[in-house]
Amino acid sequence: MTALADRYQEIAALIARLAVPDGDGETAIDGLYCSYRTAPSPKSHTAQWPCFALVVQGEKCLSLGTEEYRYAAGTYLLVALDLPVVSRITQASPEQPLLGLAMAIRPDRLRDLLERIPLPVQASADCVRGVSVNTASAALLDATLRMLRLLEQPDDIAAMAPLIEQEILYRLLTGPCGPNLLRIAQEDSPSNRIAKAIAWLRQHYAEPIRIEDLARHVAMSASSLHHHFNAVTSMTPLQYQKQLRLREARRLMVVERMDVGSAGYRVGYQSPSQFSREYSRLYGRSPRNDLAEQLGLGG
Repeated sequence: MTALADRYQEIAALIARLAVPDGDGETAIDGLYCSYRTAPSPKSHTAQWPCFALVVQGEKCLSLGTEEYRYAAGTYLLVALDLPVVSRITQASPEQPLLGLAMAIRPDRLRDLLERIPLPVQASADCVRGVSVNTASAALLDATLRMLRLLEQPDDIAAMAPLIEQEILYRLLTGPCGPNLLRIAQEDSPSNRIAKAIAWLRQHYAEPIRIEDLARHVAMSASSLHHHFNAVTSMTPLQYQKQLRLREARRLMVVERMDVGSAGYRVGYQSPSQFSREYSRLYGRSPRNDLAEQLGLGG
């Protein structure tokens, strides 16, 4: 236990030294981010990309559909595909800030690794959740620590970061979350087809969809698509599309200052009342009240 504690302590010290307080910033290593937060945060609705995330001090919580995943020192979060999630920091203070990191999982790097290493054949008949929390092994922590040390040796980043990234992916693949990544990467697996369905929905979220057409696009039956989509994402395809629409509408209003009616119409809503009702259900307030709060206008 002492050796693991020492690894966590060094990782925490590096993040505290390198990260900007109360920020989540990309580092000099492409795809690697560090977090340093001094207070708990409200819920944040976001589109989460595939990643490996490690918290070494404090605690975070990620919600997918109705399920919650908490992770702190000793565990890590694995997100295997693009998912609309709600995240928040649950434990952080100025004396004990949340310290963590996230590494993007890039499909091309994952496929390259799978072509070069022998791995046990994984059953692909069943889907697994696209999100999981697992215990961090000493080998995974070692590789993560060496990746962070590169930030203080910038001349070594170009040569060494890709190698350590491959090692981290290898540790994830051969660890308890390996099936999550393997089933997504295997071309003929149901999870891979769900990943393709998600990619299609992200590109066509504003269009009306028929489940039969989406199922045909990914070579599945409608009933199989429903079953496996829910198994991976904890949502139906229509619920997933709805979250994509509402998140984009919020971005259009807050970032591009689009009015409520235009934002709802842009993301595919023909009925303003339906847009307002579904928006309120997701965010807990009407579009107009939420926009006013986001822009600091009161109301």
